[in-house]
Amino acid sequence: MKILVTGATGYIGKRLIPLLSNSDHHVVCAVRDKLRADKSYAEDDTIDVIEVDFLKPETLHRIPEDIDIAFYLIHSMSNSSTDFEYLEERCAINFKNQLEKTNVKQVIYLSGITNDDNLSKHLQSRKNVEDILKSNTYATTIFKAGIIVGSGSSSFEIIRDLVEKLPFMIAPKWLNTKTQPLGVRNVLSFLHNSVGCKDVYNQSYDVFGPEILTYKEMLLQFAEVRGFKRYILTVPVMTPKLSSYWLYFVTSTSYKLASSLVDSMGVQIVGKPSNINNILDVEPMSYKEAVALAFEKIEQNSIISSWKDSMVSSGRLRNQLHKYINVPKYGCFKDYKERQVTNADKTIDKIWSIGGKNGWYYGTILWKIRGYMDKLFGGIGLRRGRTSPTNLDAGDALDFWRVIFADKAQQKLLLYAEMKLPGEAWLEFKIEDGLLKQTATFRPRGLWGRLYWYSVFPFHGFIFNGMINKLVNV
Repeated sequence: MKILVTGATGYIGKRLIPLLSNSDHHVVCAVRDKLRADKSYAEDDTIDVIEVDFLKPETLHRIPEDIDIAFYLIHSMSNSSTDFEYLEERCAINFKNQLEKTNVKQVIYLSGITNDDNLSKHLQSRKNVEDILKSNTYATTIFKAGIIVGSGSSSFEIIRDLVEKLPFMIAPKWLNTKTQPLGVRNVLSFLHNSVGCKDVYNQSYDVFGPEILTYKEMLLQFAEVRGFKRYILTVPVMTPKLSSYWLYFVTSTSYKLASSLVDSMGVQIVGKPSNINNILDVEPMSYKEAVALAFEKIEQNSIISSWKDSMVSSGRLRNQLHKYINVPKYGCFKDYKERQVTNADKTIDKIWSIGGKNGWYYGTILWKIRGYMDKLFGGIGLRRGRTSPTNLDAGDALDFWRVIFADKAQQKLLLYAEMKLPGEAWLEFKIEDGLLKQTATFRPRGLWGRLYWYSVFPFHGFIFNGMINKLVNV
């Protein structure tokens, strides 16, 4: 079949596409920015990439008319916009209007379990999208999941941060809220197995794991899998705002995402039983098994997708990578350095491994201090790390940077700063004519931007000199 996948650069979309392609389907990936699409898609005859923005109806004509199935995987956990629900509604309406002009037979939507009248605004928005997507011209299949457990998922990484960093936790009372976590492999099985299955046409199903657990029990079971002993005391005095700050400072999440998660975690998420497991031949795994399998992926360095690579984790670029690929030349401060390269391949490997657990090769303590300062002023800090220790693609998060361009063949890596700054900053590594050229560019915003540059310039000289020397010293 010919299958359209929206949200193709998202956590679920990136994992679903290979499953569909390997099942001999022809996959059309709808992305807002082609730079963010996996480079391997260009070498696969069964995968096409189209640039579509569902908030811009003028781009929707690029969707082929001869598609058979469509996945609607467009979500956002960002609450930075006051018209968040309106934007999600417009996306769904535009999607539906365009899909009704095609030959599509089935639209599959991954939503959230909504079994409470007092829903968070994100779950309410997803429920609204469910209603919008229903049509007289195609069938809808809706899967409603709660907490998704898998390497790179936001809930998994936040729980991991809490468990690995805090032997004793004084935690908010919402840790006693009940939920039914589901392994990401099971989520993918439900989605994959439902393709073209007429038994699930015009149906909605809650999909969930075999256990009802509180968030506190999830933390403690996670600790058991990791071989840790943890103690948790829940208190009623932590307001949603305090809880959001607690998550923000202790884990790698942004404040906006922490606030959204706290908003949702106060609502019980327990699924309604159905026969969907039998229909699609899926046997959900236990929470502990899902956690153990996630760590297998982590240990093999084979995490396919991570919430940290979502633009929601910072919000500065909003998926418009192409706008930042041309580094400005005028009205900017620059720190340029070059060194002779003795082994280009090894230098490129070191550049592609920069950040995360590998660090920045020189002045590590200064990088950490800068990360702590950024976190203190509401930025993302260094805790976001990187998804893969050796691979980089456009759109990936890299500590407090975002990868704008990454091409080993061209021997060039371009990063854009997502830390709190009175201006905009780029960091470029490029090998040309046997030289490694390292350029830090800063475009200041007003007087404060200029004062900032002059205040950090002495540290830049120290750090950037040491870094480029380490990169060529192989």
